[in-house]
Amino acid sequence: MNAETEPVVLGRITGVFGVRGWVKVFSYTEPREGILDYPRWYLSGPDGWQVRDVGAAKRHGKSIIARFEGCDDRDAAAPLVGRDIAVPREEMPAAGEGSYYWADLQGLRVVHRDGTPLGNVAYLLDTGANDVLVVTDGESERLIPFVMDKVILDVDLAEGVIGVDWEWD
Repeated sequence: MNAETEPVVLGRITGVFGVRGWVKVFSYTEPREGILDYPRWYLSGPDGWQVRDVGAAKRHGKSIIARFEGCDDRDAAAPLVGRDIAVPREEMPAAGEGSYYWADLQGLRVVHRDGTPLGNVAYLLDTGANDVLVVTDGESERLIPFVMDKVILDVDLAEGVIGVDWEWD
């Protein structure tokens, strides 16, 4: 699979909930319940992605819980713990102007405004205040706040480059 056909990870199953096959879900979507917009999830597994129909899902306190079709007890739900939840990219709405899916930023080259390459985006962190790019050059990691028009000068998805104004020392 390539980036265009690879499902986009939206969350992870973190535990079982109750005895009737429900699982706890940690959603990466914003808002958290955005993951509930998708009736069919792809679950990661040892043999690749497995399609599962969501029988029921809802917000439960600060969390999300879900039950899959055919998953009617705790024993059936237990092997799902730790699996990533994804949906096909074509089912997702287009990111708005100036907005980006984290999956689209991972792997991009990061270049300082003076032309110095800083490395590639390994992953992103949600700190509450703002998202943070974790950029690695193979030897070290840099944490760069994802603050548009201040730290992040431009994002060119077509060229695979993020321009930044960030002092790394």
